[in-house]
Amino acid sequence: MPTQAASPQQGAPKGLLQQMEELMAALNADLTQLDADLQSSERRAEDEPEEPAEPASPRGGTGKD
Repeated sequence: MPTQAASPQQGAPKGLLQQMEELMAALNADLTQLDADLQSSERRAEDEPEEPAEPASPRGGTGKD
């Protein structure tokens, strides 16, 4: 017979809310770090001269058949 799960006022949702807030905080921290990493690599790419890329063959070869 369910008791706490059926009644939202008995604390179960508060625990779930706490877990969700912790997960959101962790996700936010991960996204902030990812953004910083991407901006850093973008700055490095702007500072380095571009090298022309060799065109790839649609079959994954070198382009020379």
